This record gives sequence, structure tokens and C-alpha cells, in this order.
Amino acid sequence: MRYRRLGRTGLEVSEIGYGAWGIGGAQWGGADDDESIQALHRAIDLGLNFVDTALAYGEGRSERLVGRVVREREETVHVATKVPPKNRIWPAEKGSALADVFPPGYVSECAERSLRNLGTDTVDVLQLHVWNDEWADSAELIDEVDELRSSRRIRFFGISINDHQPDNGLRLIQRGVVDTVQVIYNVFDQSPEDELFPACREHDVGVIARVPLDEGGLTGRIDPDTEFEGDDHRAHYFRGDRKREVHERATAIASDLGIDESDLADSALRFILSEPAVSTVIPGMRSLRNVERNVAASDAGALADEQRQRLRAHRWVRNFYE
Repeated sequence: MRYRRLGRTGLEVSEIGYGAWGIGGAQWGGADDDESIQALHRAIDLGLNFVDTALAYGEGRSERLVGRVVREREETVHVATKVPPKNRIWPAEKGSALADVFPPGYVSECAERSLRNLGTDTVDVLQLHVWNDEWADSAELIDEVDELRSSRRIRFFGISINDHQPDNGLRLIQRGVVDTVQVIYNVFDQSPEDELFPACREHDVGVIARVPLDEGGLTGRIDPDTEFEGDDHRAHYFRGDRKREVHERATAIASDLGIDESDLADSALRFILSEPAVSTVIPGMRSLRNVERNVAASDAGALADEQRQRLRAHRWVRNFYE
């Protein structure tokens, strides 16, 4: 496992982090707690030291599992969590009022709930689970975050940028308020490279890359006949003709790189790690097999320039969350 600096936080975090949405169970067709705990332990055994969770993941279930595992380990494991919007609307709607999403006192209240779930006195990174740059000038919100910092309930502050809106965060970055940003970045959605990453480099903001495998679309395991069980949100994400579209594009990528489709996930993760602005990438991992496969991407190192350039041609502008 290789490590990178998480921007100006100074934290040295593993290139491969642990995306803990799936272990919360909700919207992923269920999850087995024992399997999740084994997967988390195995990831840490392999050198992973960064976990991203959220209060909304299983209404605290993910945080409680993460906290349990972290407390059982002797190694330092950095944990980032997120404050859900009070109106429960993801992503934040344009023109939405800050008072409806993060009203005074709400961020602190959620931080306290997360700390109880995690079983700790402080969290390394507290992020807002949605963001709208129209709120960037809110002194009240920033004062509340500063109070959480000064009381040592949080160490650093970040935002999780709305789906496929990488520029919706530039104002906050330029104000020097935010320590980290979390953003969708993968072979299909390369848009953060345009403006967000240069701004993060200029202001020394750590980048957490999420949805690196396009909800499974870049694993080579989604085809027109794939079915999702229970309340798995991917049934909506890949609705209609989207499974066929994704399968055709994934097959084209494998052909262009001259690899088997089963190796797509490794190349997709290494594409992200080829971007110096990225501090860590957080694939979801609910099984030992996925943990070992994803961690191996760091061991393999960044892609060769020729491979990375080939993947650039597969940029695909669309929003399957809509």
C-alpha cells in the first residue's frame, strides 16, 4: 500500500480508502455485519488506514461498524464522516436555503451523533454530505465548524460535492475554508480535472475520489442481464437500457487496453491514482475478495502514460443519478 498526504491536513492516508456506504446496508440490497467487519479488518491488515462513512449510511449502522473495528485495532485509522442534509434531499437543489439544509446548530448536533456512533471523542474529517456554493459566504456555518474544531470534536472540515457538479465547491475552496473535498471521479467522469483539481492543488486541499467504479459499471460485471436484489439503488442507476450502454462501453475499454474485462476494476482504480491531485480513492468493499482486489491496485502503481491517455478517450458525460 502506498500513502499520500491529504492536502493541508498533513494526514498520510492510504491511496485506497474504504468506502463504507455499502456496509450500512440501506440501498445496497442488504449487508451482513460479520462479513463487513471481516472486510474492514482485512483492509486494515493490508495497510488501509482511511475510512469514509456517513451518519446517513444505514442511519448510523455504518458508523457503528467502523467505530467497532477501529477501536479493536492498534494501528491508526483515519475516519471521515458526513453530516446529512436536514431536508434529506440529495443532491442539494439549486437555490435551496441553507436554513433548510444545514440550519444553525444542526451540524454540531449531527457531529455529536456521529461521535457516539463511532465511540470516539473526535473525528478526523467532518464533511457536509451535500453542498451548494451559494452558501460559501455563510459566516454562521463557518463559525459553527470553527467551534467544532476548537473544541477538538473534529480535526478537519470538508464537503462532499454534489453528483457530477465538480465546480460547485470552487468558491469555498478559494475562500480557504475547506480542508478536503469529496467528488465523483472515474474513467467516465473526468470533469474534476478541468477546474476542481487545479483549484485543489493551488489551495492544498485534499481530494477524496468517490464512485471510482461507476457503481459497478467499470468492473466488467454489469451486462444487459444483470439483476439487482431488494432495495439495491443500482436497479435505479442502471434502469432502462443503461446496463447495455455501460456493458458496451466497458467492453470497448477492455479491448482498447488489451485486457480481460475482469481486470477493468484494477485499471479504473489505477487511472484515478495516476492523478496527483487525488489523495485517496474510496471504492465500496463488502467482501474479502473486493478488498484484496482493490488494495492490489495501489501495489500495482499508477498506469503508464500511454494507458492513461487511452482511457481519457472514454470520457462519458451523463448523470445516471437523475
